[in-house]
Amino acid sequence: MTDSAQGETPVVVVARGVKTRGLKGELVADLLTDFPERFGDIEQLICIDNFGNRSTVELEEYWFHQERVVLKFAGVDDPDSAQRYVGCDFGVPESERVRLPTDQFYDWELEGCSVATVTGEQIGSVREIMRTGAVDALVIEDADQRDYLVPLTKAIVTHVDVSKKTILIDPPEGLLEL
Repeated sequence: MTDSAQGETPVVVVARGVKTRGLKGELVADLLTDFPERFGDIEQLICIDNFGNRSTVELEEYWFHQERVVLKFAGVDDPDSAQRYVGCDFGVPESERVRLPTDQFYDWELEGCSVATVTGEQIGSVREIMRTGAVDALVIEDADQRDYLVPLTKAIVTHVDVSKKTILIDPPEGLLEL
């Protein structure tokens, strides 16, 4: 998941504040990253409140508890101070995201990409990635708001250029008529 307002550095959101914990200003947060170990390298997080306002918080300490992360920020030393972070997103600059192997992409990198067939037919743009438990699928929306489900396999998705926000597909006969 990314967040950026016009002119601001794009941010990869890694956690969302859920509730305060204890008496020392700790915040329990949902993990929104596949790489929780990354917290070991983070000194600061970008906090995005419900209105889109950004601030920087210094990460003093963190630990994992029951599928969540507990965050302790510098200068936040009581539950009342931590309460202001409930509901906020916490992220890192997109430039500091964990690099994926070649031919692997974050959902947010594919969302919004223009999709065309290898023969040049424009299909639409990726609205989302559907997780099926087996083969993931691109949900492509055309100009008439019709959806196409295209399996995210190398045999069908032949080229992805996230810098140009383009995807080429070679759909088997009948796939786009479903």
